[in-house]
Amino acid sequence: MKKTLLNGIAIFLFISFAAFNGYANPGAGQTLSGKVLETMDAGGYTYIQLDTGTGQPWVAIPQATVKVGDEVNCQPGMAMSNFNSKTLNRTFDSIIFSGGLAGAAGNQAGGAMGSMGSMGTPPPAQGGDDSFASAVQAESGGPAMQQAPAAESGGSLGAQAPFSEIKVEKASGDNGYTVSEIFAQKDSLGGKTVAIKGKVVKFSPMIMGRNWIHLQDGTGDPMANTHDLVVTTSEEVTNGDVITVEGVLAIDKDFGAGYKYDAIVEDAKTLK
Repeated sequence: MKKTLLNGIAIFLFISFAAFNGYANPGAGQTLSGKVLETMDAGGYTYIQLDTGTGQPWVAIPQATVKVGDEVNCQPGMAMSNFNSKTLNRTFDSIIFSGGLAGAAGNQAGGAMGSMGSMGTPPPAQGGDDSFASAVQAESGGPAMQQAPAAESGGSLGAQAPFSEIKVEKASGDNGYTVSEIFAQKDSLGGKTVAIKGKVVKFSPMIMGRNWIHLQDGTGDPMANTHDLVVTTSEEVTNGDVITVEGVLAIDKDFGAGYKYDAIVEDAKTLK
């Protein structure tokens, strides 16, 4: 009876977190399988249009040998809207950035959790300056991204918001940081009061007694999920607002059901 109750609570928590964090985002937790309809290489990675049987999504992976007609399986990834490739001079309405072909180069394949471990962090980009994250940044022409340590990620894959092409000035003051700086310096900043200025890309009210804000400022690495900082607060904000918040940075925060955050700002207040 006790085990059944605990399992029921775990399922409830999973569904609740998945619902407000957008876990249904295409490609966020599922292997993408299908026949290659079109493929091209550009900027250090390979674009693939797949026929999955239910749709024809575009997927981008680290450069690989793929040809039209191949049946391929791609690792789970994150969808980005209106992505512009400079080298192809083409804008994709929607494209999924995947860590690579499932089972390739030592990556674990199979199923929704195949390359994800336990619903936690996506596989890291490899190769320093030639990493997939660097290629994405170069292709998009967006702001420079600071690469997080390879073994780290911003948090649960289900808790991330898609990367937005925006640029917001850094918060002023000695405790002001960009989103990427928060993740890069989290070990030394944990437990300290920090200020971040960013755009509200997602607002979820009154979950577990608090409001949840996703802030982005254009910095960070979307392939390592260090582009999107989650903030909890009792205050209400509006999607699209550019705000400055101040709160205590918690690190390695685990809410259960597989939802872990390398960095999260708690009990935040908006600054005027």
